[in-house]
Amino acid sequence: MRTAVSSTYYALFHALCQNCANVLIGTRGADRSRRAWRQAYRSPKHQLAKRRFSDQKVMKAFPKEIEDFGNTFVNAQIKRHAADYDPWFRTARSEVLTDIATAEAAVRKLQSSPMKDRRALAAWVTLENRN
Repeated sequence: MRTAVSSTYYALFHALCQNCANVLIGTRGADRSRRAWRQAYRSPKHQLAKRRFSDQKVMKAFPKEIEDFGNTFVNAQIKRHAADYDPWFRTARSEVLTDIATAEAAVRKLQSSPMKDRRALAAWVTLENRN
């Protein structure tokens, strides 16, 4: 169960990474640099992404699908930390299956969100905010 909890979070994290790389550099069919795509893919940081997704004032400006992805991401990261580092962590199989289904739905919603919002999300979770 611990591995499933951790994998659920990492599926969300990698979906975020892929979104960043695809919208900032281009998808597989685009004329893109593999090196630049990899750099964009590796640019999201776990804690920064969590902080940005936790900023409800900013997240309310995004469409509900992206806001839901962010909330799912934060909850999954909290559970992953417990599963990976708390020796007394326990969870039910049914809860893990629900979390997996929630994560899958969140990824689908992210991927179907408008490109301008997916680009804004990529900038929000990867670039330093210099207001």
